[in-house]
Amino acid sequence: MTKESDKASFKAPHMAVDIAGVRFKNPVMTASGTFGYGLEFSNLMDLNSIGGIVVKGLSTAPIKGNPPPRVYETPSGMLNAIGWQNIGATEFVARKLPVLMNYDTNVIVNIVGFELDDYLEVTRFLNDCPGIKALELNISCPNVKKGGFHFNKDPKDTYTITAETKKASPRLPLWVKLSPNVTDIAEFAKACEDAGADALSVINTFVGMAIDVEKRRPRLRFMTGGLSGPAIRPIAVRMVYEASRAVKIPVIGIGGIASTEDALEFLIAGARAVQVGTANFYQPDISQRIALGLQEYCRLRHIEDINELVGSLQPYE
Repeated sequence: MTKESDKASFKAPHMAVDIAGVRFKNPVMTASGTFGYGLEFSNLMDLNSIGGIVVKGLSTAPIKGNPPPRVYETPSGMLNAIGWQNIGATEFVARKLPVLMNYDTNVIVNIVGFELDDYLEVTRFLNDCPGIKALELNISCPNVKKGGFHFNKDPKDTYTITAETKKASPRLPLWVKLSPNVTDIAEFAKACEDAGADALSVINTFVGMAIDVEKRRPRLRFMTGGLSGPAIRPIAVRMVYEASRAVKIPVIGIGGIASTEDALEFLIAGARAVQVGTANFYQPDISQRIALGLQEYCRLRHIEDINELVGSLQPYE
C-alpha cells in the first residue's frame, strides 16, 4: 500500500476523553486564573475548538484581590499574587454563564474560599446551576493570607474539605486542584480519592519570590507569589506521574504547557487531559493550537485514539 493510500484509509483519530463521566471533545482545557471567564478570549480564538474552559476562581461574594504590584515576569515564567479577584458566583451565573452555554465546550468552575463554610456555600449554589459540567476545588492557591492554602498542608485536612465539598455537590463531579508545595503529592492525591474526589488537577503554582535590588523591595506587594510557566514544567510532569500512579481517578495535568510536545509529556506521564495556563497571556490561541497539534500527532503516527497515549511511558529497563 502506498503512503498516499495509507493516509486516505486511516480514519481521523478519536480525540474525546472521559473525565468522571463527562465527555470532552479533546483533552485540552484552559487553566483557571489565566483565561478570565472564557468570553474575554472569544475574539482571539475559537472557543469551540477545545475540550473545556476552567473559569477564574469563584467565591460566593466578589473579592477585590490583592493590591498591585501583583504580577512579575521571571525567566521562563511568571510570579502572580492576584489573590482570588473575582466577580462572585451570582454575577457569573447571571451574566457570564448564559453566554458561555452558547459554545460547544465544557465549562468547569474553579471554587475558592477562606473557610470551609465558604467552599460549601458556593458549591451548593453552583450545584444547582445548569451549564456547569464540573467543579474544581481550589485548595492550593498560595496568594491569600488565609483560605484554601491551609487545607493542603496535611492530608487529613485535604480529606476533610474534599469529603465535605463532595457532599455539597451531589450533581456535579468534583475535581481537586492540588498544590506542589508538599513533600509527597501522591499522599495528597490518595487522600482526595479516598474522600470521594472524581478527578485531580495537578498542579497549582509554586511559592516564589523576587526582589528589586535597587529598591530592596519585593517585586510583589504580597511579598511572595505563585510561580507558573515553562520553568515549572519538569516538576509538574514528575508530580503528575506520581499522582497518576497513586490513584485510579483521572488526573488533569497542569504546569508550563506551551506547545503540543509539552501536552504530550503530561499525557504520556499519566494525565487524562491537560490545562494550558500562563501561555494564554502571550499566545491567546495556544490551547486551540495544541488541540490541533495533538490531533495531527496522532494522525501522523496512526494512533487511532488519543487515550492510547495516557500513561504510556516506557521506562528504561
